[in-house]
Amino acid sequence: MIMKKLLSIFVFVLIASMAAQAQSGIGIRGGANFSNLEGDLRNESRFENKIGFHGGITFGVGIVDNFFFIQPELLYSTKGFKYENSEISLPTGTIQREGSMNYNYLDLPVLAKIKAGPIYFEAGPQASYLLSVNNKINESLNGERYSSTTTERDVDGLRRFEVGYAAGVGFATNSGISLGIRYNGSLSDFVNENPEEYFEGDLTNARHSTIMATVGFTFGR
Repeated sequence: MIMKKLLSIFVFVLIASMAAQAQSGIGIRGGANFSNLEGDLRNESRFENKIGFHGGITFGVGIVDNFFFIQPELLYSTKGFKYENSEISLPTGTIQREGSMNYNYLDLPVLAKIKAGPIYFEAGPQASYLLSVNNKINESLNGERYSSTTTERDVDGLRRFEVGYAAGVGFATNSGISLGIRYNGSLSDFVNENPEEYFEGDLTNARHSTIMATVGFTFGR
């Protein structure tokens, strides 16, 4: 139900923007996520940066010609973290185990963008809906990987709907190609129920923190 509302909000923003301003452009965006956690973590050294990805559609609306824009986006985005590696010594060698938690979101940022020549600055609120969670474990023997398993995890107890913010800077060409760096932060803890039981209570006050390296293309430029 919440995801349908999120999609409805995106469609409403698009229609309202088209009605308000004819100078607009639909585009696509994708790139890499570098994610981890922020907040008052009990055992912060346990968690490491994880690489994920994002991709989706954009809709830029010119408010002041070639200077100020409003741009809603709808993005699929993978966030999360890697947790500490473990090693097991055996007569045949050493087994290394590396795990990562992947939280898959549908993000709806609505950004105000200011252009200064080819450089742009952007910032605005973001609504996010948690679609799924999985745990990926890689195992290696003496440095050679021999096993990789991905297990779907229950989303019960996690906050399905989050409100946050996004801000970034980038470079845009007249042909419609853009390159940018963006930061995403959340205003709420993502463990909603019984946080003392999730990851042994280490994530009681944890929030997602993501840096995006992103490439975009706007059609019709």
